[in-house]
Amino acid sequence: MIKWITALFSSTKTEENSDYMNHEVHEQQKNNIKSVSNKYLIVGLGNIGAEYVNTRHNIGFKIVDFLAKKEGINFETAKLGSLAQYKFKGRTFFLLKPNTYMNLSGKAVKFWMDKENIPLENIMIIADDLNLSFGTIRIKPKGSDGGHNGLKNINLLLNTTNYTRFRFGISDEFKKGKQIDYVLGDWDDEEKTKLPERLELASEVIKSFGTAGLENTMTTFNGK
Repeated sequence: MIKWITALFSSTKTEENSDYMNHEVHEQQKNNIKSVSNKYLIVGLGNIGAEYVNTRHNIGFKIVDFLAKKEGINFETAKLGSLAQYKFKGRTFFLLKPNTYMNLSGKAVKFWMDKENIPLENIMIIADDLNLSFGTIRIKPKGSDGGHNGLKNINLLLNTTNYTRFRFGISDEFKKGKQIDYVLGDWDDEEKTKLPERLELASEVIKSFGTAGLENTMTTFNGK
């Protein structure tokens, strides 16, 4: 009798351990699938409306528009924004321009991240930065919103600051009290002349992020 009871408990314990191990293996498999995802969400931040098209604050839109035009792909109206799919070296890049206006950008990011099951490490947010000289590129794996309302809302809705942000410098050449006018203003003539070359470089950043990885992309492009 004692041997039978001992064997019963031993069998139960073995089954529990087996269930636990199976669960661990399943979770590990899910994590491995997630970590090798070939889908990327590239979000250019900006405001919708013709009056904002060529403003400094819309550089995120401008960069993804440049890449789409260069590669001959089109944006289509989708939920919470305009979306284009770009395939390159076995990766699928979802180029997104939220239509929620800057302050609610996180809604579109969260929706498409969940819908396409894109892991956080495969998300890149492109935004303007007053603290960088015109055209300067800075890519970081995490950080504060830096006073940028689009990033602030994304931080809130994703509940994290641990996502890649690609900051494009717009400089801070404005008089005191004129920051809003400057950010929502058009590029000056010198900037317009230099912009195509900077957009070309910015489009290479996106492709590098998906193919060479974040670390290599930061090493190659930061400060350029």
